[in-house]
Amino acid sequence: MTSGWEGSAVGIVDTAASRALADLVGGLRYDLEQVAHHTGPTAGTAADPGPRCAHRLPAGSSPRHPEHALDRRGVLHAVASRGERAAATAHLAAHGLLDLFTRVEVGWGAKSLAVTRIAADLGIGLDTVAFVDNDPVERAEVAAALPVVRCHPADAVAALPALPEFAREFVTEESRQRRQLYRTDERRRAAEATHAGPPADFLASLGLVLEVRRAGPADLARAHELTVRTHQLNTTGVTFSLAELRALCASPRHEVLVARLRDRFGSYGTVGLAVTELRPDASVLRLLLMSCRVLSRGAGAALLDHLVHTALAAGRRPVAEFVPTAVNRQMLVTLRFAGFAVEDDAGDRWTLAIDPARPPTARAHPVRVVTA
Repeated sequence: MTSGWEGSAVGIVDTAASRALADLVGGLRYDLEQVAHHTGPTAGTAADPGPRCAHRLPAGSSPRHPEHALDRRGVLHAVASRGERAAATAHLAAHGLLDLFTRVEVGWGAKSLAVTRIAADLGIGLDTVAFVDNDPVERAEVAAALPVVRCHPADAVAALPALPEFAREFVTEESRQRRQLYRTDERRRAAEATHAGPPADFLASLGLVLEVRRAGPADLARAHELTVRTHQLNTTGVTFSLAELRALCASPRHEVLVARLRDRFGSYGTVGLAVTELRPDASVLRLLLMSCRVLSRGAGAALLDHLVHTALAAGRRPVAEFVPTAVNRQMLVTLRFAGFAVEDDAGDRWTLAIDPARPPTARAHPVRVVTA
């Protein structure tokens, strides 16, 4: 989430993307993950596949290429359309495009309102949205109401994958599976909406399992991606390049752990990262982060308790560095509830620790932690 997928340095942002068809491109909505220096979210689109939108793509362009290329990069597609929902979805289905769209908003209100609802529903910032429409009036309405949203004309759709904001240094497995991850989350949300008992009972019913293991070569791209894209549940906001992560994994004085979450509906993907410096008498947490997508699942607290228990069992004092930002106060709260107390406050950097002589009381979590 960046859904967030937020921070004080380079951020990878989500953008919603969507296009209608070869001969019917309306407002399309692109939700893309893009690298933006100190800016966060960037591009997204809204689509209107109604019959009044009759704009053909440039000659020679593939009717499927742009949206499929972006989908493979982890770009989410959604539709913001005027008209009747049944007609719009049937139109998309007839062209084999309906499955590409994570959200379909069809109605008669302003498209800016539809874009706002889609962003909220997907859990992304409006500054991660790009709006594409063949009608300049619609683009002007969205631009005026939502100035952080990037607006593109419909005849630019074929060129979107080549724009710098849609480029990727690499594509992770999570990016390729992102649309399916959101679809799986839809089923979770539907089950939660119909659950009659307390929220805690629903969490318990999920059978949440957090698998924690040392990062291997195949994990480094995702680990890097998490450092540049996750900032709310992040202790320090430090980013690591692939080379730096390889060096840390090879260092006997460091430990790099990744955490993958699953439940009875399926996998959430790799959602957590911990980078620890191992000293003879202390285990110093240089970076702990957890994807905002699983904020409500309690995975961050479960991972932190696991790290504390592991450090104490090894005879090391648990220490954590914390760099306050405008968005990561929740991580400070998580540290304090885990038993960490502030030892040093230098203003822009804090040091927190747990006294081994007074270990925290074990807490129950809805998440079961397993190691591999």
